[in-house]
Amino acid sequence: MALIRWEPIGELNTLQNEMNRLFNTFFDQPAPTGRGGSPGRRWIPAMDLVETGDHYVLRADLPGLSDEDVNVELQDNMLTISGERKPEHESQQEGYYRLERAFGAFSRSLTLPDGVDPGAVQAHFDRGVLEIRIPKPDQKKPRHVQIKLGASPTQEKAIEGTETAGPQTNSGEPVAAVT
Repeated sequence: MALIRWEPIGELNTLQNEMNRLFNTFFDQPAPTGRGGSPGRRWIPAMDLVETGDHYVLRADLPGLSDEDVNVELQDNMLTISGERKPEHESQQEGYYRLERAFGAFSRSLTLPDGVDPGAVQAHFDRGVLEIRIPKPDQKKPRHVQIKLGASPTQEKAIEGTETAGPQTNSGEPVAAVT
């Protein structure tokens, strides 16, 4: 009989792979498309969001679409990309065929930081890749105060006052002067 060393990390990886497979199977089930009840896969385009020094750059893979098929909106700091990829096979003839490419309407939304100027957002579509450049908003910079160690103030201020005869209420007149 051979002894096999137990690897707890390997067991966790196996469990994670099984859970991923379960959720992928659940969420990637074909959904009816309304075209004769034939099933189709839900399509969600892949997107990357990268932060550069002065911009946020969003890239979305939209293969098979033209710029007329895509809509980009910025409203209330919410950037929304939407569109539709139409199926190329409209009718089913005799026999069987297999469709693996997903199609249908999609919409993806991202919340942007406050202060983004909608007029400065630029979108470029080339070879199936949509690139949106969003300038970062100007942030209030903290005020730096220089601290001098061991130094005393150059001029001391003294408070001088005058004495009054007896307790009186303050009439709104200043009773002390700063020099």
